[in-house]
Amino acid sequence: MSKQEYMTEKQEYEYNMGDIVERQDDVDAKIEDIAHEYDLHEDDNSPIEEVRVTISNTDDPSIPCNTFRMWFLGLLFTAIVSFVNQFFYLRQTQISIGYSVVALVSLPLGHFMARVLPTREFSLFGWSFSLNPGPFSVKEHILIGTMTAVNTSTAYAVDIVVLQKLFYHTHNPFIAGLLLVLTTQVSGFALAGVLRKFLVRPAHMIWPSTLVTASLFRSLHAASNSEEGDNGRTSRMRYFLLVTLGSFIYYWFPGFIFPTIGMISWICWINPDNIILSQLTGANGLGIGTIALDWSAASYYVQPLVTPWFAQVNILIGFILVVYVMVPWAYYTDLWDSKTYPILSADLFREDGSLYDQSQILDDNILDVNKYRAYGPVRMDSFFALTYGVGFAGLTATVVHVLLYHGKEMMDRWKSARQENEDIHSRLMRAYPEVPDYWYGMLFIVTLALSLVTCIIWGFMPWWAVLLALAIAIFFCLPVGIVQAVTNQQPGLNIVTEYVIGYMLPGHAIANVTFKTYGYVVNVQALTFTSDLKLGHYMKIPPRVMFMAQIVSTVISGIINLATATWLIHTRPNVCTPEGYPFTCRSTHTFYSASVIWGAIGPARVFGNEDNALYSPVQWGFVVGAILPIPFWFASRKFPEVAWLKYVHWPVLLAATSNMPPALPYFYTNGLFLGFVFAFCLRRYKYDWWARYNYLTSAALDTGVALCGLVIFFAIQSWGGEMPTWWGNPAGAMDHCPLAGANYYQQIPQ
Repeated sequence: MSKQEYMTEKQEYEYNMGDIVERQDDVDAKIEDIAHEYDLHEDDNSPIEEVRVTISNTDDPSIPCNTFRMWFLGLLFTAIVSFVNQFFYLRQTQISIGYSVVALVSLPLGHFMARVLPTREFSLFGWSFSLNPGPFSVKEHILIGTMTAVNTSTAYAVDIVVLQKLFYHTHNPFIAGLLLVLTTQVSGFALAGVLRKFLVRPAHMIWPSTLVTASLFRSLHAASNSEEGDNGRTSRMRYFLLVTLGSFIYYWFPGFIFPTIGMISWICWINPDNIILSQLTGANGLGIGTIALDWSAASYYVQPLVTPWFAQVNILIGFILVVYVMVPWAYYTDLWDSKTYPILSADLFREDGSLYDQSQILDDNILDVNKYRAYGPVRMDSFFALTYGVGFAGLTATVVHVLLYHGKEMMDRWKSARQENEDIHSRLMRAYPEVPDYWYGMLFIVTLALSLVTCIIWGFMPWWAVLLALAIAIFFCLPVGIVQAVTNQQPGLNIVTEYVIGYMLPGHAIANVTFKTYGYVVNVQALTFTSDLKLGHYMKIPPRVMFMAQIVSTVISGIINLATATWLIHTRPNVCTPEGYPFTCRSTHTFYSASVIWGAIGPARVFGNEDNALYSPVQWGFVVGAILPIPFWFASRKFPEVAWLKYVHWPVLLAATSNMPPALPYFYTNGLFLGFVFAFCLRRYKYDWWARYNYLTSAALDTGVALCGLVIFFAIQSWGGEMPTWWGNPAGAMDHCPLAGANYYQQIPQ
């Protein structure tokens, strides 16, 4: 692709992303040495603005990264994060140690090791190395962060082990659970190798979230104001620390002292006894007008400082259509007897509005049809049902959108040679040996064999189900990956995997969740690893070192996740029950409910036409989603001068409400307001500030909240300390709107 063509592409993909950092003025000597060989020039840079102003267009291949310090700190934080995040995952209130916290804490430790470790060389099996090859480098730091990043979300398959032991009362040996965890976590890594050509090397696959990470690390390693060219402005390092400190101090209020400011339902306070007003304006209802002075709520899902503004507009449109149009219409017209249930809930109900007791319909963890018919069909609120339909539409819209808008590009990339059409960053990466394709191929063969052995020997699901689940994950990797690389949004496959196996193996709950894990999580892991590969591509990390760091940390974290959950199950009394508070396993209960809907009962009895199923119309979502992108694609080609047509992104629009429930509507409204301020107003009218500090602000706010949350728990709550009850910390509804979670007849489900 020519530079002129790239500039045209740049204008099409100008995505409002980034905590932007300025280009370095100097060109490293090493790069000068290889410039002729790799056709590099001082003024050569990325055609994408957000990348150009965030990522340096130079590199020094002599910077050490595969060091003792990197492995020691990386494995240390892998172990800590894996344990802490799994420990909190089973608690009523979850806290997760994220990327930014590890980046902040590991930096002084790296510098400390650079000062105290001996510099002399050691020899081991013919390999010479030094414990201290020089100053602690940004490349070492990024590898430490990457090893942690693959573990910030706990292993999905651990929930299957917990389900079997605590909810279905079956037992498999530890090795069965371990192999299930490792195969589902690592299989995605093998797929990432195939995606490199399509999602890592192309310049316009920017992966917006990686720009935040790159900006964070560059800011942390800024050596001096003069080197960063501050020109009297606050340095990025100082700004990051100040915002982190402010975020840490402030979060004591919504996180402990004054939780009500995190959900100010001020409209509901006009008349909290009015059921319609409560349902529409309460934080646990549709949240109209609810204000969240809490970054952890406002940044949930939307990530307002990170997500491109055009994507946020699509989210806003989808959110309004579903939450403010479809749901009130369905609920107040009593569609599917909606008024019998709350307007927004993830619970399952009986026809009379009481909570559904799944144990009444199961016999040896398999659906007993006669018991089901005697007990009655499962019901859900209209919001829950409609979001399933929108999820169906989002899936097919993703496939059609990518084929229409990116199909030719994918074919061109498939046909082109690896060395062609490269930007500056791809050419700089030629200095490092690439990971051979057969490494990824062998890894996939091994994980596939272990997956088949695990599922067959311990009865998780039949062999053909393993192959089908992996086929679904592979099929959707590229289209979903393109959507994420461009928009920072990832449509999930959890619905389609549950749907497919629910029809093929109805009545088998464990097979359903296992199939979902292989089909959905393998896809998510593949894209997570691909995102990390893109970060390594931007920051010039040797691919083979990145490969080893990712796979080693993934294996270790999977082992620790499962061991932690197993330890808690066997040592905590009444774990995953209300009596076991705080270890009530709220997320695992949601996982269990899904296993009942899609597995034990099956979609035919929920969304089909068996046993009085009410929700079959939502299946039309598959057809609607496939049709929606087509007219807009034709219109954008016929009227290229209409700029807004190219930004209509139906996969993002339809995925807007995919996290609700458990996410609440006021999370979105507050996040989108911040997105308007930062991603639109500041970018347009205060570009210099936005270019320098926007991404950094997002990372600093995340870091302050995470650190404060940990301090609150370990310093106070873990010792039994609680904030006294007062108006700002009530014993009942935190937003003083108790009827928001009631049904139309003002009854709270029991």
